[in-house]
Amino acid sequence: MMQVLILGIGNVLWADEGFGVRCVEEMAERFALPEGVKLLDGGTQGLYLLPFLEEAQALLVFDAIDYGLPPGTLRLIEGDEVPAFMGAKKMSLHQTGFQDVIATARLLGRCPPQMALIGCQPVELEDYGGGLRPAVAAQIAPALEMAQGILARWGITATSGTTPSPDLADSAIRRDAYESGRPAAQDACRTGDDRFFPGAR
Repeated sequence: MMQVLILGIGNVLWADEGFGVRCVEEMAERFALPEGVKLLDGGTQGLYLLPFLEEAQALLVFDAIDYGLPPGTLRLIEGDEVPAFMGAKKMSLHQTGFQDVIATARLLGRCPPQMALIGCQPVELEDYGGGLRPAVAAQIAPALEMAQGILARWGITATSGTTPSPDLADSAIRRDAYESGRPAAQDACRTGDDRFFPGAR
């Protein structure tokens, strides 16, 4: 049985940076995946993700990627091109960290032989506490359809249903709860935590 890791990476605190994480959450709610397929919210954990890669024979990653394309554009990258796109035109430290994870796994001879990256061009990143912008949120369903096709090529059938996973975020910060509970603009800083800005009192 092929061991497949489906990984969502990114920071849900910064608007469209959370695209990858929201994709794996939605996948758990919409698809029944067979034994051997692991769904993981990788967040911004960097090298802590290495043991999960070492166990996998195939890796599917969802992430927000700056391809230099129109905002909301979805793009699939496969095989040896995946590490290059994870490090090109970095938007945040998590991408540098994950490129290091792949490089380390390769150095150890434990990198998954099959890799695919489904990335979405972000609309907005500089919005602390913000949710996905509509153009990016609209790409979750197409991204999951794309993932279903990739899995099928790998011999994995994803049917309608759900996949319980202990490796996703707590329900308190899942997309619906997180976005609906956001304070109004006048009540919350949108560019970071203002308690830690220079000169803040």
